[in-house]
Amino acid sequence: MRFTYAEAMTQADYYGPLAQAAEAAGYTSMTVADSLIYPEESDSTYPYTDTGDREFLQGKEFIEAFILCAHLFAVTETLRLTPFVVKLPVRPPVLAAKQASSLAFLSGNRLGLGVGLSPWPEDFAALGVDWKRRGKRMDECMDILRGLTDPSADDVNSFFGYDGEFYQFTPLQQRPAPTEKIPLLVGGHADAALRRAVLKGDGWMHAGGDGEELDRLLVRLAEIRREEGDTRDDFEVHVISYDAYDLDGVKRLEDKGVTDCIVGFRDPYVKGPDTEPLEKKIKHLEWYAENIIAKAAG
Repeated sequence: MRFTYAEAMTQADYYGPLAQAAEAAGYTSMTVADSLIYPEESDSTYPYTDTGDREFLQGKEFIEAFILCAHLFAVTETLRLTPFVVKLPVRPPVLAAKQASSLAFLSGNRLGLGVGLSPWPEDFAALGVDWKRRGKRMDECMDILRGLTDPSADDVNSFFGYDGEFYQFTPLQQRPAPTEKIPLLVGGHADAALRRAVLKGDGWMHAGGDGEELDRLLVRLAEIRREEGDTRDDFEVHVISYDAYDLDGVKRLEDKGVTDCIVGFRDPYVKGPDTEPLEKKIKHLEWYAENIIAKAAG
């Protein structure tokens, strides 16, 4: 089992020290949240809270995900970063591929790229992208990222072109390419997201919820993998679960096929600023590392 430290919607200048503390404590990864805009008015609801409220986002500090990854990679040496998740179909995919491959190359292949659909139509409107058929657009974006970030792209004679419904370009090259494949980790709870994770991704990222719902999603994910004949040993399953906070629970998650536990130590969905001091955050992550990570490793 691997362990990922999650902290979001806190003071932007905390992320560097927290990444360094998580690395020193023995976490494999740290999540990086992605939020592009906060519209003044919206009829949209947030799909991963009980009430659907979105007001917890107002006034929160978000550094753009790729830029924050670059900063955190620069101040760490071994810590993996897993954006959780980059809203892919609102971004130009050729640019996103260039950003991802650059990060992977400079960090020594420490990027696990979480990708997903934005739940906000306002994201699409603000960035000039049609909300309709966003799932198909997402599929094409993933195809393009896969093609342009493949390690073979570092061959000077390697070119990749694309002719899809939404994106078309003649063969081109982006170098330097990463020396290893960038894992594409698909976020989302809809059946289409689970199937996308299997057919086009290298893993799935769970966004939270109760244990019964998580069990249903894990069963469904396993069903889709069987249906599609997917027997990969390196398929990643990242989950948020209360079971991750004790050793028996970690073992239960492992038995269910979970590869990565995402753990945090406060409720990020609260309105207003995060008032928890940096020192307290570090103590929390260190306590978990001493009492769970170290013992789970034997």
